[in-house]
Amino acid sequence: MSTDTLSEVLRAVRLTGAVFFSVDASAPWVAETPSGREIGPHIMPGVEHVIEYHVLTTGSCWAGIVDEAPVRLDPGDVIVFPQGDSHVMSSAPGMRGGAADVELLDQARADRLPISIKKDGGGPERAQLVCGFLGCDARPFNPLLDALPRVLHVRGGASEEGVIGQFVKLALAESTARRAGGEAILARLSELLFVEIVRRHLSALPLDNVSWLAGLRDENIGRVLSRLHARPTHDWSLDELAKEVGMSRSVLAERFTHFVGVPPMQYLAQWRMQLAATLLSGTSQNLAEIAERVGYGSEAALSRAFKRWVGMAPAEWRRARR
Repeated sequence: MSTDTLSEVLRAVRLTGAVFFSVDASAPWVAETPSGREIGPHIMPGVEHVIEYHVLTTGSCWAGIVDEAPVRLDPGDVIVFPQGDSHVMSSAPGMRGGAADVELLDQARADRLPISIKKDGGGPERAQLVCGFLGCDARPFNPLLDALPRVLHVRGGASEEGVIGQFVKLALAESTARRAGGEAILARLSELLFVEIVRRHLSALPLDNVSWLAGLRDENIGRVLSRLHARPTHDWSLDELAKEVGMSRSVLAERFTHFVGVPPMQYLAQWRMQLAATLLSGTSQNLAEIAERVGYGSEAALSRAFKRWVGMAPAEWRRARR
């Protein structure tokens, strides 16, 4: 696996941590969260895709996508909803909650983080959770998001020597102390947690899994992806790429498409569109400068390619994102 490739993708899709909640609940309790698309404007205005995660620090609870079977969470477990599905957290399986408190979501943007929430059902059984949101770009091309399932559940991550255990300790410390700079630390901790969850998911993938992540793990295709991401502006050909990684042209094309779903040159074109979209959204560089930085010889060439792959002109994309 090429961890550099994963890091490059995370940078280009602008992964960022945001709102952070500390929940203290006593049974019976239930909390239902709408889809990321619905709550995104309240939680992270301007962010295209919202991912929510929950870390159970003490007690037990149940979590799952609405109308699907939930899973039990024990202390140290983490559950992530990468596709932004509406989901339920509760003290017992089968419970449903009411509509989300929009005012609370709006308050979360204005108040100092983390936001403390108490759900008092009156019972002796208690659960404490650390909950947060992450934002990223889903379009024009996010190969990682496309490769992740709707639910990621990692068990037993609270061992103090592990990354997740350290996250829990630091998150709880920042939640209690409320020191200057705490919001920035919590946001970065959220990003670190997500990367660790993706790593664990990657290491647990079945050998017969077919996805971008499985291609990243494959020795040969991982090297191909690494070359493409390291030099996206290079005028790659299938022949040159095959020589770089010591594979035949036909085997490379077949194996790459098997894992990633598209041929290498098409993947490169899509990745260049993501790089261009990131620069259009996050910088004031003109189109000629961006074209040079993503491997196109002219502003006109980039404009044609961008409109073909993304469905709108670069200037239109920039206006929409701003």
